[in-house]
Amino acid sequence: MTPVLTNPSQLILRNRELVDNHSVLILNYESDLLPIELLENTSKVCALALDYHHHLQIEQHKVNNLDLHFGHQLPHNEQFDSVIIYYPKAKSLVPYLLNLAGHHLKSNGQLIITGENKGGIKSIPKQMPDYFSKPIKIDNARHCLLFCSELQNSAPKINIQDWVSRYQLSTPQGEITICNLVGVFSEKRLDAGTQLLLEHLPKMSGKILDFGCGAGVITAALLKAQPELTVDCVDINAMALEACRLTMQANDIKANIFASDGLNQTHSLYDGIISNPPFHDGLSATTQIAKTFVQDSALKLNKTGLFYIVANRHLPYADTIETHFKQVKVKAENNQYKIYTNSII
Repeated sequence: MTPVLTNPSQLILRNRELVDNHSVLILNYESDLLPIELLENTSKVCALALDYHHHLQIEQHKVNNLDLHFGHQLPHNEQFDSVIIYYPKAKSLVPYLLNLAGHHLKSNGQLIITGENKGGIKSIPKQMPDYFSKPIKIDNARHCLLFCSELQNSAPKINIQDWVSRYQLSTPQGEITICNLVGVFSEKRLDAGTQLLLEHLPKMSGKILDFGCGAGVITAALLKAQPELTVDCVDINAMALEACRLTMQANDIKANIFASDGLNQTHSLYDGIISNPPFHDGLSATTQIAKTFVQDSALKLNKTGLFYIVANRHLPYADTIETHFKQVKVKAENNQYKIYTNSII
């Protein structure tokens, strides 16, 4: 089934004359096939996804003159006539995307920014760096806005280290250096859910999966306590995966870090699965993420394996875990979070 265009994509499409005969770079594109639609007007389209699910969705429809990438930046320095940015859900990611756009625009190149009104795009005029002209509102429809700007001066070269929030974390497992990036969950401090998990980190063995690894806090603590473990760190977010790599590097820790849409790209059974799992899809909270994660985890875990997660109290994990693991225990809890496990440890 062909994905329906999101509202921001529909707004771009109805203004497609803006990119007639242009080479176009699309940054942070959404869950649809807008990059393919634009090929009718443009000379070529390059698209960079920061969400692995979005990348996989369009990759299966790959066509000529469409260059697809997943990651926090492009593997080349090509410059384009126009760059389109989808305003991100995480507002702190905006300056990074603007820097990336400026780096890949030709002199006097066109910047197009679109997003949902409730997502914060109204503040884009205040967020523009001085190497871009003042953005002009071009269209307003489907609860979205579309702005245009022009590259006036050279943008700074992209250096990922400029976007790192680095802090020291004292844990029961020892001192850890955390390197997080803009747009990643709990960017500048440890979140309360992960803190509860670290206070009750279990003894584990064999091969472990850290699902939704974020900046790698859980894996860093786990390997600090048990360096003999083999840990796979997976996430759907490109910035999170890069943050996790930086955290492992800063602590001289080795882990396998790769993108996975849910557990689909994991290829082995695990002796343990540990997580502070995500429960947001875009701007909306959804219980389906929780249910799918538990169901898939039951299939990926060895019969004697340990399932160990921390989650908001209001999420329906207990019933789902009991359904797929036949038992559920609450290892620890506070007024916000619970630690669920399939074990009596």
